[in-house]
Amino acid sequence: MPRAGFTAISSGKIKFGKDGLWYSDDEVIPNRAIRRLFSQALRVLPDGRGRLELGEDKADVLIEDTPWVVTAVEGSPTTGFTVVLNDETRERLDPASLRVGAENVLYCRVKDGAHEARFLRPAYYDLTRHLETDTGGEAVLAVAGRRIALRPPTA
Repeated sequence: MPRAGFTAISSGKIKFGKDGLWYSDDEVIPNRAIRRLFSQALRVLPDGRGRLELGEDKADVLIEDTPWVVTAVEGSPTTGFTVVLNDETRERLDPASLRVGAENVLYCRVKDGAHEARFLRPAYYDLTRHLETDTGGEAVLAVAGRRIALRPPTA
């Protein structure tokens, strides 16, 4: 079937960076609408590889850290929190899924627990402003009556 000469996916190397930005041949894709489209079209294959699928166009994606990132956090310790992802979906945060990775990067489980998402700095600060320190000096997030300790990884 003839095509109109438009392809949504370039022939270059496509990467989703740990900074939450999309890259083509190591250059940031500046168009916000295209970045949103790519985030919404990203699929993670059973073997863990990333793949963009836009109609007939398909391309492998190098995922630098996680397939999705948390861009914002909404809610409160009383009612619980919702995370906003780069594909513009909102999901209830499962506080038990929080983990602190290398360099104190915060992660949580998303997409029905199937994937991890990295917190971008603004979202990290949205959530950590609600942290408390327990008597042992450990950082604790109190959410809906539960207390979740956020421990850095052990060396």
